[in-house]
Amino acid sequence: MTWRDQQLPADHPPVKSGGIGVLIVNLGTPDAPEPGPVKQYLAEFLSDRRVVEIPAIVWQPILRSIVLNTRPKKSAHAYGQVWTQEGSPLAVITRQQAEAMQTRLGEGVRVDWAMRYGTPSIPDRLQALMDAGYERILLAPLYPQYSAATTATVVDKAADYLRTMRWQPALRTMPPYHDDPAYIDALAADIGRQLDALDFEPEVLLLSFHGMPERTLHLGDPYHCQCQKTSRLLQDRLRRPGLKIRTTFQSRFGRAKWLEPATDAVLAQEAGAGTKRLAIAAPGFSADCLETLEELAIQGREQFTEAGGERFAALSCLNTSGAGLAMLETLLRRELSGWING
Repeated sequence: MTWRDQQLPADHPPVKSGGIGVLIVNLGTPDAPEPGPVKQYLAEFLSDRRVVEIPAIVWQPILRSIVLNTRPKKSAHAYGQVWTQEGSPLAVITRQQAEAMQTRLGEGVRVDWAMRYGTPSIPDRLQALMDAGYERILLAPLYPQYSAATTATVVDKAADYLRTMRWQPALRTMPPYHDDPAYIDALAADIGRQLDALDFEPEVLLLSFHGMPERTLHLGDPYHCQCQKTSRLLQDRLRRPGLKIRTTFQSRFGRAKWLEPATDAVLAQEAGAGTKRLAIAAPGFSADCLETLEELAIQGREQFTEAGGERFAALSCLNTSGAGLAMLETLLRRELSGWING
């Protein structure tokens, strides 16, 4: 008889184990569109050594004395323009995606969600899953294209917490899916649906990805190449020969040279060249957020129309669209293979 077969003492505390969990993770958001919570969020985000690769001895004094004393008020105003009654759009949509996956995957799997920066945190949700008996966990960063500043920092945070745990869960990590047919098909279906629903026919479609400092490309980060591949595959799959499609990069920050062409510069350039009707999509974002709802939909419209453009449309991310949820279920089921059936 093994120890597993022996009867436990009557006073032995109950132990929950054997469950399978999924933790969906997105970038993060402040808890409120106010300078205080925004400052707290930015302090965590911009202190990540993978996000800002300047040596801490140089960067931290700049961050503490300048950035965190000037940027929170401006960012809080931007968040206030997109905040909903339910809260941050990114948090609301990520929660809804997790709830939809719970329904689709069924009772055999527990689906939860977390933010890399802000709340709910990765450590809190990992511990909650373990406490509830889910000791095999799929970590699912919702970043289609891999970057050290996104996917890797999610894995870092999970590993940092696992290092403190006496009883660790078995952990899998969902890989990036920039060229996965399920992802490309979902993008093509959803973007095509939105283009067909417009009351004008765009001359140009911009595919805007989040920018990264150019040095990350030279250091070996595959992000730029994966964005370009996504764009090529999506353009082939859309099959719209009369539509000019361009790949751009948004959200520049600081003085370093970033990946180009820049989205804001291309918006002005296209309008200046005579383009009157333009649509913009953000295929690298799994859910609408500040960067899509404020930077693209609001600022982008202003940049295009002020330069001479007339009709502008910012398309939604996959969010909880039918195509987006079907894609996410496909990816999760694939990575759960061997833990669940089908």
